[in-house]
Amino acid sequence: MTNREQQILSLLRDDPMLPQHVIAARLGISRSAVAGHIMNLTRKGAIKGRGYVLGDAPFVAVIGGANIDIHGKSNKALRRKDSNPGTVHTSAGGVARNIAENLARLGVDCRLISAVGNDHHGQMLLRLGRDAGIDMRYVHEIASAPTSTYLSVLDDTGDMQVAIADMSIIDGLGAERLQPQQAMLQQSILIILDTNLPDDALDWLTGTFAATPIFADTVSTTKALRIKPYLASIHTLKTGTLEVEALTGMEARTPTQLRKLAGQLHSQGVERLFITRGDQGVFYSTGDAQGTQKLKRDKRDVHNAGGAGDAFLAGLAFAWLEDRPLSESVRFALAAADITLSHAATSSPALSLTAINRVMETQRVG
Repeated sequence: MTNREQQILSLLRDDPMLPQHVIAARLGISRSAVAGHIMNLTRKGAIKGRGYVLGDAPFVAVIGGANIDIHGKSNKALRRKDSNPGTVHTSAGGVARNIAENLARLGVDCRLISAVGNDHHGQMLLRLGRDAGIDMRYVHEIASAPTSTYLSVLDDTGDMQVAIADMSIIDGLGAERLQPQQAMLQQSILIILDTNLPDDALDWLTGTFAATPIFADTVSTTKALRIKPYLASIHTLKTGTLEVEALTGMEARTPTQLRKLAGQLHSQGVERLFITRGDQGVFYSTGDAQGTQKLKRDKRDVHNAGGAGDAFLAGLAFAWLEDRPLSESVRFALAAADITLSHAATSSPALSLTAINRVMETQRVG
């Protein structure tokens, strides 16, 4: 499903009787183009009958942080405690939101549950999410707190050196606020969550939807510990070196250490483990299979490494939905991350299935 078709479906979910000329005006396209998209959606089974009755297509629910990202990148090697010439870029961000956007760009029906403030940044996130094809109906507007902001400083290679996350609004996304979405979540084919969520939300989600595969992102060393009591409910855990060390209290540097650490997490119930390790690639383990993969790329092409991990998890989710083999799934996810690294925004508008396939065909895998 294309991004434009996702946008039309999002509008029709809100109002199934919306006239085609209104859809055209909202999306800035011609009425004839809308008619063509609706014809394609009908042929695909996403729309059925008069009044645009929507079909029961499978969908993914993504739950967690959504924020405005402000990235400052130095032109040269960073000088600490000094003013560094560089560029500043603002974009939509947040781990869960980024994952949802990447999935939507790959044609997945994706529903985001998050929280934004009743402010300019909140409206911006809602608009950009809909434009990217995300189903934003389940994003809560909380008037008592500002929309989350993530401020990061990148070195001249695009690697993040330090960041400050003002995400207190997500603390309001507890179990009580999530419970009205229970019926929707029970119909999802996959749930993806991040550890920005408060403990009671993680407890409720992992306990209530034990029958649904749950993918989790540990987000940061501070927040990684939040998922520890619920590892038995996690199908796929995506984490980083520092995060998994904080989570387990074990080192994750050498192959022996990685295998030992993976064994511990598998014994606690995690089915699949993926540890992103920067230039060293990704270590993966399913209990039955383990290995490391990486793409050979020129680091000079890196513009922003901040959203690469989110794109990687979105790629894993897409590959899992298509039942791809493990090794191919890792390559697919690495290609999604590679495309994201090359763009200044946290989520690359260039991400698509065609773009990923091109990277997989041209990039060497180590």
